[in-house]
Amino acid sequence: MTDSAEDDLAIAREVISIERDALGALTDSLGASFKDAIDLILAQPGYVIIAGVGKSGHIGQKIAASLASTGTPAFFLHPTEASHGDLGMVVPGAVVLAISYSGESNELIDLLRFCRGAGVPVIGMTRSETSRLGRGSDVLLQMPVHQEACPNGLAPTSSTTMTLALGDALAVALMARRGFSREDFGSRHPGGKLGKSLHTIADYLADRDDFLPLVSDDSSFETVVQAIAEGRQGCVGVVDTAGHYVGIITDGDLRRAMAPDAKRDRADQMMTPGGTTFLAHEKIALVVDTLTRLRISNGFVLQDARPIGMIHIKDLLAEGYL
Repeated sequence: MTDSAEDDLAIAREVISIERDALGALTDSLGASFKDAIDLILAQPGYVIIAGVGKSGHIGQKIAASLASTGTPAFFLHPTEASHGDLGMVVPGAVVLAISYSGESNELIDLLRFCRGAGVPVIGMTRSETSRLGRGSDVLLQMPVHQEACPNGLAPTSSTTMTLALGDALAVALMARRGFSREDFGSRHPGGKLGKSLHTIADYLADRDDFLPLVSDDSSFETVVQAIAEGRQGCVGVVDTAGHYVGIITDGDLRRAMAPDAKRDRADQMMTPGGTTFLAHEKIALVVDTLTRLRISNGFVLQDARPIGMIHIKDLLAEGYL
């Protein structure tokens, strides 16, 4: 038993040190079979099916999720469920990635036999090439034998860390081979902050039906005041006779137009020419960066020089873009 913070910290540092050394050993052990695994996955048109039990299964679920989100279709199959009918998910064109550090998990036997009979290739992640999994693999990703960080040498710790890192290495190497981009990643994460930032402005506007406050360049002072009040955005856009955007009138412009010597007969006398605008094909990330950098609240969106929408920073905040 431990009874001090110093003891707890010492244990934590020892665990991390042992697992760090395990990752170093894994790095040194990688060889040609890693490239063979990548080639095999890319050569098959179907899913990568990850299988494992216990802690290996938990790690396998994460690997499946990482592959699927980075351009390699994948799902996790529990070996026990496979033996009770889910082997129907394993079809020609798929690749099975089977995980067992010992390589002797009984639950994998039925799956390995089925793959052999169905001609489905198996990539094995295990420490032993002579184990059941090692012998049953078409490509073996052999992990080094390394002590577990558990003081009893029993709880999977270093072994699961190596498995997770090896799965991440597969996912990233496949991303590189496929030329998987930030935009590709974002399209698979539409609900996350990255995915939102990679939306185009046109995507953002497609789900909105906001009133667009606009006045013509020859509008009177009274018309401008009414338009700003009705728009409730603190500004209006100004367009010419062809409908092209020419400027913006903000609350500040309106106050300046009320000065005794100011010209306010027409909207184009009160407006700020141009202002900050965006194009429909640009990314929301650009809008966020521009509005926050310039410390302004909004900007009009143009397409073919005509205003088609407006983006306000308070809406971006409310909808999770900031």
